[in-house]
Amino acid sequence: MKTGFQTGCAGQRDRLPSGLSPIISALAALILILGLPCALAFAQVSFGQPEKINTGWRFARGEVKDAQAASLDDSGWRRVDLPHDWSVEAPLSPSLASCTGYLPGGIGWYRKTIAIPEALRGRKIYLYFEGVYNRSEVFLNGHSLGRRPNGYISFMYDATPHARFGAENVIAVKVDHGLSADSRWYTGSGIYRNVWLVHSSPVHIAQWGVYAHPELDGATGTLNIEVEVTNDSRENAGLNIAHELLAPDGKVVAASSQPLSVESGKNGKSICALKVDHPLLWDMGNPVLYKLRTVVSRGAEVLDSAVTTTGFRSLSFDPDKGMALNGKWIKVKGVCLHHDAGVLGAAVPRDVWKRRLVTLKSLGCNAIRTSHNPQAPDLYELCDELGLLVLNEAFDEWEFPKRKWLQGWNVGQPGYQGSSDFFDEWAERDLADMIRRDRNHPSIFAWSIGNEVDYPNDPYSHPVLGGKNTGGFVQPIFGGYKKDAPDARRLGEIAKRFVAVVKKHDTSRPVTAGLAGVAMSNETEYPGALDITGYNYTESRYISDHKAYPARVIFGSENGHQRSAWQAVAENEHIFGQFLWTGIDYLGESRKWPSRGFHSGLLDFAGFIKPLGYFRRSLWTDQPMAYIGAYPVPTKEEKSPSMDAWPIWNHDEGRPIRVVCYTNAARARLELNGQPAGDPKDYDDKTGIIYWDIPFQAGKLEVVALDRGNNEILRHAIRTSGRPHALAIQNIEKSIGAEGGLAQIVVQAVDDEGVPVLLADDEVTCHITGPARLLGLESGNNEDMTDYTDNKHRLHHGRILAYVQARGEPGDMEVRFTAPWLKPARAVIHIE
Repeated sequence: MKTGFQTGCAGQRDRLPSGLSPIISALAALILILGLPCALAFAQVSFGQPEKINTGWRFARGEVKDAQAASLDDSGWRRVDLPHDWSVEAPLSPSLASCTGYLPGGIGWYRKTIAIPEALRGRKIYLYFEGVYNRSEVFLNGHSLGRRPNGYISFMYDATPHARFGAENVIAVKVDHGLSADSRWYTGSGIYRNVWLVHSSPVHIAQWGVYAHPELDGATGTLNIEVEVTNDSRENAGLNIAHELLAPDGKVVAASSQPLSVESGKNGKSICALKVDHPLLWDMGNPVLYKLRTVVSRGAEVLDSAVTTTGFRSLSFDPDKGMALNGKWIKVKGVCLHHDAGVLGAAVPRDVWKRRLVTLKSLGCNAIRTSHNPQAPDLYELCDELGLLVLNEAFDEWEFPKRKWLQGWNVGQPGYQGSSDFFDEWAERDLADMIRRDRNHPSIFAWSIGNEVDYPNDPYSHPVLGGKNTGGFVQPIFGGYKKDAPDARRLGEIAKRFVAVVKKHDTSRPVTAGLAGVAMSNETEYPGALDITGYNYTESRYISDHKAYPARVIFGSENGHQRSAWQAVAENEHIFGQFLWTGIDYLGESRKWPSRGFHSGLLDFAGFIKPLGYFRRSLWTDQPMAYIGAYPVPTKEEKSPSMDAWPIWNHDEGRPIRVVCYTNAARARLELNGQPAGDPKDYDDKTGIIYWDIPFQAGKLEVVALDRGNNEILRHAIRTSGRPHALAIQNIEKSIGAEGGLAQIVVQAVDDEGVPVLLADDEVTCHITGPARLLGLESGNNEDMTDYTDNKHRLHHGRILAYVQARGEPGDMEVRFTAPWLKPARAVIHIE
């Protein structure tokens, strides 16, 4: 059975009359010139005139009496710019929960005063929040606009009834993260994503109201379009809905126009489809994007418009062949990602995500799983642009909370805080809002309704966990059946509800989930409710379940780094991919103190490639590569050579050292100071690692990658370093934008010959002169529990990353890095 997700809503296929296309273009230009409502480049709201209002907020920790009141004097509050995460600013403490990375939650208040011009009277005023963690309540001029408990969901309020036109208005936001251990990992606290003020005509495109999804039929592409229009005026509206589809070169390749009548106080929907002959396709190697321009007009009056990014691609799934993109069967090489970035916490600028995603793609990664919640709009937009598939996930918990470790990992008494108290009221709405916000992204290939909600006995249980009688001996699994625990059969009931919510808003993609207890879930209706089924760490069931459930499409939704886990994908045609845990180290889910977080990433907190990343590159990339790392020969024989060997060639003279090579070449040999040091060895199909044990000798150690005929393909070398001598800037942006522009400056300790000193751990101080601020210094060290709020930090593996952000003014900034006994490094960056 082959399951396709190419078809969508059909509708009118009217072409614009000759000459009308230029008129729409002229109207769009007029919109920009006059400042009329237009959501160009802001598809997250998809209507109105948006203005980012991130600067000039006031912040206070803790409860503040009458903090929502417009008359409150907040001049003594701390000034902050958004996005902002107060948890990551706090000291780490072993008395706090390890699940949160030993960082606190609490309560916080934000306030901002804005002017709403008299000229906007008669228009609608909205406040749009991309994400507030969590349990937020928003006020305008002392009036509550609403509450949103889920900290990952974007939301918007109609502020019109309480807006003061021609006067100042006070926005106040209460954030209640008092249940600080409400997640198994770090969440952050505060308004950690962008905030927008939006104004629009009373007749406008509804929030997330443009839905454009493609289908392919041979050489013809069809873009199915639904537009929902809101009429908040006092009169019925006779409208015209016009569309233009722009190719990457800006040329209009299809257009349509149709009338729409919307009654006063109601919403109306326009449906059409645009056909394109031989469209350029979006894929991972060439992510071609189109722009859909939509204009809502009444007679000659333009009321609203939006520009939606889209792309033509098809998705197909088959239980025997896996997944096809644009008709080509592929293997998904994915990673799971949390939403934090080390020292930045949850408030992560777009440029940071871009650098991280580009690095992951260089390792052969082609897909992202949002673990385990919707992430910032920037992430999806970047995946569209870079050609990364996205598995978009909604929940880690459903109606019951999971265990959270509060005093170390797997010790002490667990806590049971979570989101279960608002599940019944909000879960379906949260899921629907995720789908509506993100459904236009061509990068998204599936919706996940949950992660490990079926973890056996945490919280659900089933009689199958009691085990089976084998020769008079009963072997229970996962601690046996807990008859007083929630019944696992409820999983199927809830899954069916969630699948129905997804299908209501998007029929073009499959619904999935990450199953942790497949043996238990197979006894329920849960897997059968899904279109495709994710298996977490259950490679052993890939073949047996394929036989038992021949119609089931299976993939690895969460997997370890061992080569055997990848072999289970590469060698089984019916398994279409895997998602490694994880792509990048993340805060929280920490082990015993000292530990900031979980460090199984291909990249560390700073986004530097770890040895695990190079090992993964050897498995995933088609480009020739070789890497060597070294460590003392273990006193006891390892089961397999390390996947985490650092490229350090500084040891005691003559000491036996294990040199490991990660490569995708057929063979490799070793040279030390230009002389043979290790005979050619074949690639190890079991471990994926070639290694030699040799006595240490200082100098240049070089691996030579060979083909099967012993012809040289490439070389990779590491060198013995001297003592740290100087700080050197490895990369630097020459210029950044004044509004939020970010420089990510890598500083490396080097010896007197310029060789990187990976053993250096000197304390570095960052000095900034000019219109910029330091967001943080990140070395990537999981065990460094010192202050992350100042401008001083120790190197780790000889390097550190500085995040320096412009403050909104043009000019030049000077950044200097100093350390005792080392020559300093200096850079000048232009802010424009």
